[in-house]
Amino acid sequence: MSRRVLLVEDDRVLRGALREALLVEGYDIRTAASLADARAQWQHALPHDRIDLVLLDLGLPDGDGQALLADLRRTGNTPVIVISAREAEGQKIRMLDDGADDYLVKPFGIGELLARMRVALRRRGHFSEPALLHYQHGPLEVDLRARRVRLDHQDVHLTPTEYALLARLVRQAGQVVTHRQLLTDVWGPEHTEQTHYLRLYMGQLRAKLEHNSADPQHLLTDPGVGYRLAEPDASD
Repeated sequence: MSRRVLLVEDDRVLRGALREALLVEGYDIRTAASLADARAQWQHALPHDRIDLVLLDLGLPDGDGQALLADLRRTGNTPVIVISAREAEGQKIRMLDDGADDYLVKPFGIGELLARMRVALRRRGHFSEPALLHYQHGPLEVDLRARRVRLDHQDVHLTPTEYALLARLVRQAGQVVTHRQLLTDVWGPEHTEQTHYLRLYMGQLRAKLEHNSADPQHLLTDPGVGYRLAEPDASD
């Protein structure tokens, strides 16, 4: 089961980079660029779509992330990792005393962030299976860590959106991923009804990754539900 993370970060470039890196690792990511947006998403998630962990920037355009931490601690003990450029010791102590599980100063490496996330989740009894990062099905090979896609031993160039869509399917290879989930994870929650995006990009992926796009062997359709990648070869 994917752990659901709310990433609260107003820097668009950093937010996008973190979102992509965490998606590759198998996390289910929600993003917010402001305090108001984060509060709305948190309220919407309760209780049926609960957030498992929050990554919280402090310098938000409409307030301080510390206010959101106070809200979260009034309603539960969801792990919160502060990600901030503020490096003063007093700031760190104040946030940790107020209930943050960890405090990571920017810039930081994604490896360190992932390790701290695993620790925070383990403290709450959440243990996740490692994400599938390498996929092989016949002539198709996808290596998410290396960001490499190969067909018949030849590198295939994908656009960023094509790659994000394929990576999302790789993480649940063999399982159907609904139209709504794909649209949310690849394009964002505001695009959940725009299935034409999905049809367009799935057609482009099939043109690049199938020997016969009219008879796909890798990128399969579950009519009316979603798409799935064929089961990976047993050797993987």
